[in-house]
Amino acid sequence: MSKFDEAMEASKAQMQSCNIDCDEALLKSVTKALGPSIYNKDSNLVAAGDPKEVENIKTRFVAGKLGVEGAEADKAIEHAIDKIGSANRQKLRPVFYYLIVKYLNKESVYS
Repeated sequence: MSKFDEAMEASKAQMQSCNIDCDEALLKSVTKALGPSIYNKDSNLVAAGDPKEVENIKTRFVAGKLGVEGAEADKAIEHAIDKIGSANRQKLRPVFYYLIVKYLNKESVYS
């Protein structure tokens, strides 16, 4: 199994454990777009309790990639945190970003 396939399997497992429906094609596209960061344990996890990390996601991903800013961006990030669980310290970046994309109905960015 390739490292990419391992990352996909880990993401699908997290989604299943959190009762999140999985659009596998979208998850694959989101995961692929993250590039080599998914192969590094630290960069593959989202530190949702770190304000700098959240701001980075908001400016680089939500605003930069998806084109959404302000309160709607904040709501999307909060949605992802809530779905995975605020107490879950292993928030996988592909799942986190997937949830933001779905919440904002921005699947077209990855098609």
